Amino acid sequence: MRDIVFTRQSGWIPNVIREDGELKLMLGAGADANHEPRTFTFAIREAHLGVIQEDLARHLLLWSAVLPLCDAAGTRGRLDENAAITLLDPVLLATPADVDALFRRIPWDRRRLIAHGADINLLERGQVCAAMHAATETPNEKRAQEYRANRRRTERGAALRPLDTALLKYTGQYLHGATVPGRMPDAVDPALLPEVIRVIATAEQAAAGMRIGRDPRRGRRATDKQDWERMATAVDAAVRRAHPELVDEAVRTVGFLMCSEAADRSRSSPLEDDAETAGDHAPSGGAARRRPLSFTDGKGVGKKWLPDGPRTATAEFWEFVGDRSAVDNEVFTIEDEAMGEGIQLHFYADSIARVTTVREGAVDGPDPEYRVEYSLVDGIGGYRNLVSAFVRGGCAALGHHGPWLSDVTEFERVRRRRDTE
Repeated sequence: MRDIVFTRQSGWIPNVIREDGELKLMLGAGADANHEPRTFTFAIREAHLGVIQEDLARHLLLWSAVLPLCDAAGTRGRLDENAAITLLDPVLLATPADVDALFRRIPWDRRRLIAHGADINLLERGQVCAAMHAATETPNEKRAQEYRANRRRTERGAALRPLDTALLKYTGQYLHGATVPGRMPDAVDPALLPEVIRVIATAEQAAAGMRIGRDPRRGRRATDKQDWERMATAVDAAVRRAHPELVDEAVRTVGFLMCSEAADRSRSSPLEDDAETAGDHAPSGGAARRRPLSFTDGKGVGKKWLPDGPRTATAEFWEFVGDRSAVDNEVFTIEDEAMGEGIQLHFYADSIARVTTVREGAVDGPDPEYRVEYSLVDGIGGYRNLVSAFVRGGCAALGHHGPWLSDVTEFERVRRRRDTE
């Protein structure tokens, strides 16, 4: 039989229960192997209950001291109840000086106290009792997150100036550097917002005219890593040149914002627009493709493109790649059967083969003869150019995209040399 004897407004602060006639402190902490919260209990006395009811600060200090024991229990271990019980008198009943001395010897959860209003400067000086003079039952988790983020910065020797902090808050990366950045002017001190906007304007000017295309080799929404790195480098250089006082983290967050926005624009644009930017369409006055093409992947799945369809051949092909590409499916082919030629893209090796028919086969006659030539490819941008050139003009249009090697052994030597550089 379990009855709640005392509880506070915040459900996470430990409760006091009576279980089978015995007073116990009950708290939730950590998670089990199924990611469900774990619950721990250990015995207390009436004297401890009195302090817990009357003194929020001591109650929170006890919670902070017990949490490391819960962490040590892991996902399935037992709480060291003896260790927890030995904390009761020193935390709840001892003098403030003795409590401060205890907290200098034991592990404790600093962030819990900060979330509940502890004075950070006093905590840092080891005056834990005095630090809890303005403790609150309702936690402010953002305050604890900011403390943790700043502590990590201090540990790696990074000191933020006001403008650095404002930029990180503007992009939403002050607490978590991995958060997808956005534009949040309301999070910035109004006095610093004009300076923040000037830095952002510098970055926008540096990124003007640049784009981040998609990379269907990694899925329909993946973007080109090389484009991302080019834009990040350009923005980084411009911001550092115009604002040399900014720390690295502030400069990176501005570059991350520019790249993320460019990538989002690319993902939301139709594939036709993406292909056109990569050079899909023939120049003004050029002839449109009039023959069908066949697309296949490494698993034998195929798709046919017809000239009278509503979409371009390259858009159809790259959509096919985005749908089918995987770690075990990295070879794709485009074939013009009427002309007896095609290209094979080897994404795993950043290479391509062009195949032309030298001699047609015949029934009961000799097998067809093909000429196969290989070339290296520089990322998805290189693949896009080659595919667009083949779609417009067949294998003949690929000549100036070489060099092309017909000797497989020589080509593998060249490829290995590139991969080791």
